[in-house]
Amino acid sequence: MFVDARPEQIATDHFDLIAIGSGFGSAFFLHEFVKRRNGRILVLEWGQHNSHEWQLEHDINSDIKPTDTYRSSSSKPWNYTIGLGGGTNCWFAQTPRLHPNDFKLKSLYGVGEDWPLYYDELEPFYCEAEAIMSISGDPDMATVMPRSVPFPQPPHRMSTPDLMMKKAQPATHFVMPTARARVATEERSSCCASLRCRLCPADAKFTANNGLMHVFEHSDVLVCLGAEVRRLGHTGTSIRSVTFRRDGQEYVATGDLFVLGANGIQSAAIMLRSELGGDFVGRGLHESYGWNFEVYLDGIDNFDGSTITTGLNFGFYDGPHRSQHAAALIYFQNHWQHGLRPEKGRLRQTLPLFVVTEDLLESENFVSLDENETAYINYRGRSDYAAKGMAQARENLPVLLAPLPVERIIDRGARPTESHVQGTLRMGRDESTSVVDRDMIHHKLRNLVVVGTSVFPSCSCANPSLTAAALSLRAARGIA
Repeated sequence: MFVDARPEQIATDHFDLIAIGSGFGSAFFLHEFVKRRNGRILVLEWGQHNSHEWQLEHDINSDIKPTDTYRSSSSKPWNYTIGLGGGTNCWFAQTPRLHPNDFKLKSLYGVGEDWPLYYDELEPFYCEAEAIMSISGDPDMATVMPRSVPFPQPPHRMSTPDLMMKKAQPATHFVMPTARARVATEERSSCCASLRCRLCPADAKFTANNGLMHVFEHSDVLVCLGAEVRRLGHTGTSIRSVTFRRDGQEYVATGDLFVLGANGIQSAAIMLRSELGGDFVGRGLHESYGWNFEVYLDGIDNFDGSTITTGLNFGFYDGPHRSQHAAALIYFQNHWQHGLRPEKGRLRQTLPLFVVTEDLLESENFVSLDENETAYINYRGRSDYAAKGMAQARENLPVLLAPLPVERIIDRGARPTESHVQGTLRMGRDESTSVVDRDMIHHKLRNLVVVGTSVFPSCSCANPSLTAAALSLRAARGIA
């Protein structure tokens, strides 16, 4: 087991690396770093270590509610898990890659921003992250997102509507890639399709508890739980120390290299409390924009796939339209989120799906501090670009679904959140447009690495966790 270090012990020591937070960004960074470098490493985690068994018993992922850690100008929820492993605990384990053209939105379509690195540079690290998480996926996806090695696991079983869509649209309809095991591994069972992915009862989805505990148990690593980081101490162009609070008392730890991976809201708040603001620190808070639909089918049963989300359709994703409105991605669901059909003999003749559009980073959506130096979210709303993309997807959905015997399409309303906090410490080519560089190192503070989805300079339709993991592997290898 890892060592839950005492704050008094930490305050009298010096570390080669101090990681703030332990979610996708930090955990994958440390996974790569400890393979290549020896050194004393400290992980400061605000939450506790909640085992898989504890989470099932208490029906929650963390004993800290995210709404207790920030205030907001709007009612929109921002979901994240505070605890060892961060979002690896609560995620649904959907793992599509970003589309190659997501990295070149500005240069191709004249909107948003380009990334300072491109798909081809990240592709080998996508493969490594997929191997670590034993991703199951559809080999046909290589026609849209080229890959250098096969998926580690075979694809999940599609539903009947998925099979009909794939037969008619083989170039755009694929099995959802996922870190929910299709085939059991030594650490994880195969997906049971119980549809409770937030608290997977079979322990089939990848989490820190079943896939990354070796990082926190490494002989070079100390973990301090219940440590809420408040400020970074800095002199000139270097971070020198971190101040954290535990049990109502403040402590200081010193180090050489600092990895900031709290999440898009709390990482920005730490920077602001440290008087390390700037034009882009905290700015551009965003996530993708989602909408629910239900499709009544005529004579075709659904819900015969092998996992919660079986299909992913790229029919509305890339193309010249992105200069005018957002790309859209359609998720085909294998669970009855709106209930079964009420007609006798037609219970399964329904297809829940949701549409997700990309959004733009807008300066009006940002993280600031309130009078108590608590994170405060100023959120105006999604962009017109995202709304236009959703309107186009809604209008053209009957055309995309033409291979199915559609009886009617029911609008089930906007999704309150996609649970992906992104964009507040964006990466870019120079400090005039961003906070960190292409290696996720702060432009001025050269011993500060920012990891996780807060560095995203644009908002893809695709789930961001796999990309966050790949970026961390790449950054750690370069630094180590």
